[in-house]
Amino acid sequence: MMFQKDMEKNKIKKEMTFIEALEKYPYLSKIFGKYNFHCIFCPMAGQETIEEGAKVHGISVEKLVKELNREVEKYGKKNLS
Repeated sequence: MMFQKDMEKNKIKKEMTFIEALEKYPYLSKIFGKYNFHCIFCPMAGQETIEEGAKVHGISVEKLVKELNREVEKYGKKNLS
């Protein structure tokens, strides 16, 4: 089980760029795809934050970040068992 400190360190934050999130957690591409974030494959993905992308797509930033973090936690638990 991940310790609280590790969980905080590994959290997705709205200030992260798409590339930062995907380099750390490539499996998050399925969630970005679910919301039609095709921009994760464009050159701007290294500069656009998750917050900026969510706003452009009309998606709640808080909802998206929460879903991304749930996936990170779920994936981590699955790989520790």
